[in-house]
Amino acid sequence: MLRVAVLGAKGRMGAEVCRAVEAAEDLELVAALDAGDDLTPAQAADVAVDFTVPDAVMANLEWCAAHGVHAVVGTTGFTPEKLERVRELFDGTPAHAIVASNYSIGSLLMMKFSELAAPFFESVEIIELHHPNKVDAPSGTAATTARAIAAARRAAGLGPTPDATTEETDGARGADIDGIRVHSVRQRGLFANQEVRFGNEGEQLVIAENGFDRSSYMPGVLAAIRAVPDQPGLTVGIESLLGL
Repeated sequence: MLRVAVLGAKGRMGAEVCRAVEAAEDLELVAALDAGDDLTPAQAADVAVDFTVPDAVMANLEWCAAHGVHAVVGTTGFTPEKLERVRELFDGTPAHAIVASNYSIGSLLMMKFSELAAPFFESVEIIELHHPNKVDAPSGTAATTARAIAAARRAAGLGPTPDATTEETDGARGADIDGIRVHSVRQRGLFANQEVRFGNEGEQLVIAENGFDRSSYMPGVLAAIRAVPDQPGLTVGIESLLGL
């Protein structure tokens, strides 16, 4: 029986994680904590799940590393520099960490398929669409997808995607992440959607993943909780846990 603490328990994702942990026969929820709460009750946990906000997550991870509590992190906004800091915190300690930009199985497959397709197409752009309460843009999933596509294109010897734009209203061409254009939509009625649009002369490939409810993330979160005690140091993403 793994004992679990949830940080950000009053948030939408945190509350969903609490319900999923309570419903799992091999997990026990020992602490449900939110902003401003003393973290001491989390010392009773084997694993702390963090779905808080970018401004709070690093302090929570420092606490976990110092107290020997494994961490599973779904909070977004991690830069390469922040990930390196997390690696430093957990390397050589009894506690381990998994940080993932997305725990949706469908999203992970979408990212993997996009990485596989990247070397075969001249053009590629990403459109991510989320609910208007999302605080970061582009999403962590879109940024991760863009970086993976860019790396695959570089490995294949591809140059920049074609774009003759010389006059542009600010933001019209979206964000530029490693040379891949990413467009963010925030609209009432949406939950979590992403399209990766590839193009060659005469053909187009669109890889799309549509999420409709936060419950879609729970199989991935629970898999990470169960795996983190056996994953020393920092693990970025849960693809390796799923054989991807």
